Amino acid sequence: MTIEVMLVDDSAVVRQVLSQVFTSASGIHVLDVAHDPIMAIEKLKKHWPDVIVLDVEMPKMDGITFLKHIMSTRPTPVVICSSLTQKGADVSMQAMAAGAVGVIAKPTGGVKAFLEENSKLLIDAVRGAAQAKMSRVQAGSNAQPVNKTALSSTALPNIRAKLAADVVLDAPTGKELFQTTERIVAIGTSTGGTQALEAILTSLPRTCPGMAIVQHMPEQFTAAFAKRLNSICQIEVKEAVNGDRIIPGRAIIAPGGRHMTIKRSGAFYHVEVIDGPPVSRHRPSVDVLFRSAAKASGRNALGIIMTGMGDDGAKGLKEMHDAGAHTIAQDENSCVVFGMPKEAIKLGAATEIMPLDQIAKSICKYG
Repeated sequence: MTIEVMLVDDSAVVRQVLSQVFTSASGIHVLDVAHDPIMAIEKLKKHWPDVIVLDVEMPKMDGITFLKHIMSTRPTPVVICSSLTQKGADVSMQAMAAGAVGVIAKPTGGVKAFLEENSKLLIDAVRGAAQAKMSRVQAGSNAQPVNKTALSSTALPNIRAKLAADVVLDAPTGKELFQTTERIVAIGTSTGGTQALEAILTSLPRTCPGMAIVQHMPEQFTAAFAKRLNSICQIEVKEAVNGDRIIPGRAIIAPGGRHMTIKRSGAFYHVEVIDGPPVSRHRPSVDVLFRSAAKASGRNALGIIMTGMGDDGAKGLKEMHDAGAHTIAQDENSCVVFGMPKEAIKLGAATEIMPLDQIAKSICKYG
């Protein structure tokens, strides 16, 4: 089946290069191009594409307004092609919340060379979007910013007291050894994951176990994503910094362009943010996160693989499962794209298969 694509971008260079990239790919046809949303709306009256690749900063009508029009008229997979700037990242997060299923970051300079060098990334983004079940894509919540200082500190567990119980004496040597019963959660997702993570994290109380998360997303965009989630969640959500502790009531999101691993030091867990080549075609990679969780946490970890294209995370979740961890795969009916969970299930990596609306409850019970 041929994927028909419409390109909406005010840059003639971007339209030309993207047209060349997609035309060269098997199974993708550029149906039409438009230099602004007003022109795109007129062209959509004649023929409707399978996927729209959309810039967000354009004259006459901004991309967010156009996106909302599309989602209210005829929900269609939209891939945002936005500048790699703080403003571009912030606006792209608004677009993801409004229903876009993917995001591509383009630099402010050298765009032509960048797009040509990253043709496979662009093609994969369109192919992943084409698989999206738009009936499962929901606009982000209308949750108001949360005043975390107003939340009672008594809701947080007494970690110090708990850790005191985790220190035991080694009788033969008289040395203190550290054990831990602290439980952590590792989550991996891709296409459709921004909406899925928002649904889960906004439902969690501050007493939930600490979480380490990989969401396939470009550099800088993860910071904007974490900031948005932090503003509407009771728990703390932050982009990972090397050495960050994984503690109850905190979700740490791997930065775009770098891998994140879980390490244990005594009774404590923390993350390491590291460079390295892509693993399973991604950086950050879910497989890297899950494999480190298997090694550092074993049966004290809960692994969750959710909506996304491809197979990143499937093998890593199997390693967590084999190390004694409880593992969950999101079910097909609630996934925007069932690729990643499907591959994990095929490997026998999932202890349970469950719909999205049950995952937050499972996280709370696990803690």
